Amino acid sequence: MPEIVLELGPVTFSAFEIPAGIRFGGRQIMAVHQLTDGRRIIDSIGASDSELSFSGAFSGPTATLRARLLNSLRAAGAELTLSWDIFCYTVVVSTFDAEYENAAWIPYHLSCTVLRDDAAPVLTSAPSLSTTVISDLTVAAAQCGTTGVDFSGVQATLAAADATTLGSAAYAAAQSAIVGAQSAITFKIAEAEAVVVSTVLSDETSPVSLANDVLSVTAAAQQLAGLIFGNSYVGRACRNLQNASS
Repeated sequence: MPEIVLELGPVTFSAFEIPAGIRFGGRQIMAVHQLTDGRRIIDSIGASDSELSFSGAFSGPTATLRARLLNSLRAAGAELTLSWDIFCYTVVVSTFDAEYENAAWIPYHLSCTVLRDDAAPVLTSAPSLSTTVISDLTVAAAQCGTTGVDFSGVQATLAAADATTLGSAAYAAAQSAIVGAQSAITFKIAEAEAVVVSTVLSDETSPVSLANDVLSVTAAAQQLAGLIFGNSYVGRACRNLQNASS
């Protein structure tokens, strides 16, 4: 499926990272009552989605960094958006296995546990586009609140009249503000990753230095989890805004 855009949270897969296929579906949970005359009474309890699993390979000069980013998503345990074609799920990365063959080639296998199917038909009246986008940005702001990313500007642009009307000046300003928020989060993610990657915990360091290093790595890891989680909501807000109609 090389022509498909596949996104998981802040990661857009490309080249050899894109899997040949993604298995989806699940089962219906049922309570089956077997009667003495051979008849059955079946109580349908609800749908249970299967794990969404796929494989690929990170390649090129950024292979190691991208593999580490996926592993950090697994370690963070945050809710993320997994989307491709007309499919969109909120998931948690349950397993990520990678095999380092060399710096430019790292095959991987990834599985996600489905929290909900966001593309499932909604029978009740859907919220407005403005409400949906603002809600996503509110969650993102809460997750990134301690990282220094400022959402006040983008939230103000979305509150303007015609912010979700395709072609209007307010719409262009809202799009620009969301892209700016994404860029700020991406920069902060790189900063936090750099701290985690560059800090070496060694037995040869003094207890005070080791304690400081542990605190630094822990703080960076916590920030990274919040940033990745927040970025997934900003990404969804951006995609929803792009689907606005005039």
